[in-house]
Amino acid sequence: MIDHVSVGVIDLHKAAEFYRAVFAPLGVSQVIEKPGSIGFGKKYPEFWINERSSLAVPGSDNGTHVCLRAASKEVVIEFYNIAMANGASSSGEPGYREEYRAPDYRDATHPGYYAAFIRDPYENHVEVVTFVTQ
Repeated sequence: MIDHVSVGVIDLHKAAEFYRAVFAPLGVSQVIEKPGSIGFGKKYPEFWINERSSLAVPGSDNGTHVCLRAASKEVVIEFYNIAMANGASSSGEPGYREEYRAPDYRDATHPGYYAAFIRDPYENHVEVVTFVTQ
């Protein structure tokens, strides 16, 4: 259903360094750069960062939330650790999220929801999730 998403950043090239590092464990890399925008993806730009020099000072909640799929728990953990080492703040350490396993959310055979949540240096919320059998 979704082809791509975009988030705003104050410093395009500093943000690109951050995303190059945190996306590496997901197999995602920079695929295009245009004036004021950089696109990341596996084959085409699925995640864009767009320079918005007038963004509010980091520390405000801008309401953005993007969730990306990881191949394993180890990739979720690696993403989180790289993000923390590159200036992100935590909004949820890697772990199972049993609250997302409510009966009306998925059927009884739904594997465990294992995720980590970070805020990039511009307060964009980025979640990385994998589904595993506990």
